[in-house]
Amino acid sequence: MNLQKHVKQLWIPVFLILVLACSFFLGRASTDKATSESQDLPPLDERQILYWQAPMDPSEIYDRPGKSKMGMDLIPVYEDEDRMDSGNTISVDPATVQNMGVRTGQVQRLDFMRTIRTIGEVQYDEEKLYLVNTKISGWIETLHAHFVGDQVQAGDPLLEIYSPELVTTQQEYVLALKNFRLASQSTIPSVREDAQKLLTSAQTRLEYWDIPESEIDYLAQTGEVRKTIVISAPVTGIVVARNAIEGGHVEVGEDLFKIADLRTVWVHASFYDNEVPWISNGQRVEMQLSYLPGKTYTGRVSYVYPYLRESARDVHVRLIFSNPDLDLKPGMYANIQLQSKVIPDAIVVPSEAVIRSGARAIIFVVHDEGRFEPREILLGEEGGPNNNYIRILSGLRVGEEIVISAQFMLDSESRLQEAIRKMLHGQTLPESTPEDEGSGVPSNPSKPAEHLHH
Repeated sequence: MNLQKHVKQLWIPVFLILVLACSFFLGRASTDKATSESQDLPPLDERQILYWQAPMDPSEIYDRPGKSKMGMDLIPVYEDEDRMDSGNTISVDPATVQNMGVRTGQVQRLDFMRTIRTIGEVQYDEEKLYLVNTKISGWIETLHAHFVGDQVQAGDPLLEIYSPELVTTQQEYVLALKNFRLASQSTIPSVREDAQKLLTSAQTRLEYWDIPESEIDYLAQTGEVRKTIVISAPVTGIVVARNAIEGGHVEVGEDLFKIADLRTVWVHASFYDNEVPWISNGQRVEMQLSYLPGKTYTGRVSYVYPYLRESARDVHVRLIFSNPDLDLKPGMYANIQLQSKVIPDAIVVPSEAVIRSGARAIIFVVHDEGRFEPREILLGEEGGPNNNYIRILSGLRVGEEIVISAQFMLDSESRLQEAIRKMLHGQTLPESTPEDEGSGVPSNPSKPAEHLHH
């Protein structure tokens, strides 16, 4: 019992000694840590205070200590802690940078191109549209092409026309031919020449009326005058318009048929004016139809019209496609995809990295941890993968690290620090406070100086 009593009496002093020892060593460690952290900074009595700043509003600055408009104690900003670097470079605390969600990337060099998508309308190839008419007047005796949409081959008969004038000319040709054969045996040169002129005149009139040479040869061989003349299809194609009616009267020059060769078609597409620099004649283009999914047609740019359509503010471009199966029908709408020409070794950045302020474009360049430089650049075309990149004409070098997100917050910080720099170097901070202003009462050192508005 006496031993247990002595042990209890000794336990209290030992416990106190251990507590004092732990306190000593912990205090020593804290002192060493504070000493090591302050080795880079001069003593407080040697550090110069530039200005006093409100903790909740960095733009609220004063020339002496006091309280902010929100009633909070002002914090000093020392010369060695000034966040305003020389030039345009700004410094932001790394923790703040992380909270802002700043992401960075690098300036790249690549073969730059753009994928352009638009809607087009299938139209006739205007170089393969043909009108069928006559150079004689008469009546349609027989009609061979009865419907719009009929497919005809070159040389197929379209209609037969009876023309009294044509019949008379055929008779004149037959007589002139007989006279020439008789006159060719004459020994008088003038007789032979006159007979030749009459025959040539009759034959020329038939040719000018587009009478086929085969019909003239048949007339010369048989001497048979035909009542009607056959008008044939000049090309292979589809009848897209018909004005001829069997039994109807035809005047000279009247259009009877319109035939379109659909083995090639035009597609008219519209592009915005900022896409035109990417387009050139002969460029490859792809097209898909909604009613034929999975099938892609390949064509080329045929012509870029040299004017801007005022109503839609776009540029009209003509594309040409082969259509051997006649799948492409005039009037259809199609999805157009055009791969632009390539700009080799272009310097590009993500489009989201650029701040456009109207008069200029800015990108923030990362120098080291927490230091950013707003740099003015000259922009080029937009394109690249998914059209999310923009070409840089000047202002950046390949490999430089740039900010691609939260740059608007950096831009605000840059403008704020620039304004503070101008106020500190271009003005003297006033001594009066908002309460003293206009009262004539001397400023109270315990009150803050006037707030400088940014």
